[in-house]
Amino acid sequence: MSSLPLVSHVSPDSIIAWRAAGAVTLRQFLSEVNQLASGFPAGEHLLNMCSDRYCFSVGLAAAIVAGKVTLLPPTHTPGVVRQIRDFAPDVFCLTDSDSCTVALPQHRYPIMRAGEPGAFAIPRIDNKQHIAVLFTSGSTGAPQPHPKNWGALVSCVQAGASRLEIPRNRACTIIGTVPPQHMYGFESTVLMAWHNGHALSYAQPFYPADICQALAAAPAPRVLVSSPVHLRALLDAELPIPEIDRVVSATAPLSIQLARDVEARCNAPLMEIYGSTETGQLASRRLTQATEWRLFPGVKWVMEGNNVRACGGHIETLITMSDIIEPVSEEHFLLRGRISDLVNIAGKRHSLASLNHLLNSIPGVRDGAFYMPDDAGDDRIARLAACAVAPGMDAVQLVAALREHIDPVFLPRPLLLVDALPRNSTGKLPRAALQALFQTHGTQLSA
Repeated sequence: MSSLPLVSHVSPDSIIAWRAAGAVTLRQFLSEVNQLASGFPAGEHLLNMCSDRYCFSVGLAAAIVAGKVTLLPPTHTPGVVRQIRDFAPDVFCLTDSDSCTVALPQHRYPIMRAGEPGAFAIPRIDNKQHIAVLFTSGSTGAPQPHPKNWGALVSCVQAGASRLEIPRNRACTIIGTVPPQHMYGFESTVLMAWHNGHALSYAQPFYPADICQALAAAPAPRVLVSSPVHLRALLDAELPIPEIDRVVSATAPLSIQLARDVEARCNAPLMEIYGSTETGQLASRRLTQATEWRLFPGVKWVMEGNNVRACGGHIETLITMSDIIEPVSEEHFLLRGRISDLVNIAGKRHSLASLNHLLNSIPGVRDGAFYMPDDAGDDRIARLAACAVAPGMDAVQLVAALREHIDPVFLPRPLLLVDALPRNSTGKLPRAALQALFQTHGTQLSA
């Protein structure tokens, strides 16, 4: 097929979203999409900064219908906004906030009129239509743009829902703690709902009490789309968790203990998604049952020397992976960390991902990360640093625990004890944020 519908819902009265005021039908959603699209200013590109997930979804759909391209950078800092303006000088900002200060022409999300009872048509979108540009998170460098076509995105989220064993066209509400502007949230909380007949929750909860409230406000069955940092905080809060049908996690690897704890507390399977901004979702696993990842149907690895490339399925071109991939079979593989995370000290090699896993596996550590500072010169011996959130523990205890599992050359000096790590809204730790943390605490040394 050369085109696909905007959404897979069929009945005008099917529920496509839940807002604070109640259910939103497909008829109402399409009416609001058309209203917004008809009032857009000139310009081919828009920056969708709506914090209400439903408003974001209407803005995205309106842009698609109007033939505009939605730009989704990882943050909205002044520097990133300047990069966006350089990338697309005609860009304007769609916002649902009266206090938006982004330095771009702004278009305020309007108050919508009630839809006309007789007006109902589901738009069809050309599979090759360029609908969005997502930018890498910047966790390992400057954000890079990656254009996305409609057909590939739909294929990806349909494969993802199937792998997560979420039945199509079943009444189901998706609640997300990750923003829709990020690739994971974009696919799993918006597009997956659109193209599997589900409803999305307008909420974007961050703190544990807000997550529980958002779950309670949404009708069952519920799917919680989250990240390890949000899930850890949710369990630590020890609040009553409303019934959940399935938990989905991405943005960082889970520890086996956290996976077991989440499944026990939520009484639901926890599925992990592996992917990237460049590729979209690629694979899944249920860590409590297997450590190996399983590729989505049609997706394959191409081994070229030390490089691993992804192709097939929804991936339209060969894409070189930034992770260390260890194929186990044609369909299964193991992740061994990021290529940029490999550390070589005194001829000994380790990965930051595995070091982070060891640090976070220490009882009492709530969050932690290793960091390799920039070398000052060839005459300087490289030393790893680390930071940890571990109430009631000191650096000597943590280093002693690490010494049981790693070579002394990889022990962190310094090891900072902090109240929280500077994670972004998706739970990632940009290198620049870690660098700033260590610069701020530069005098706090420990062995």
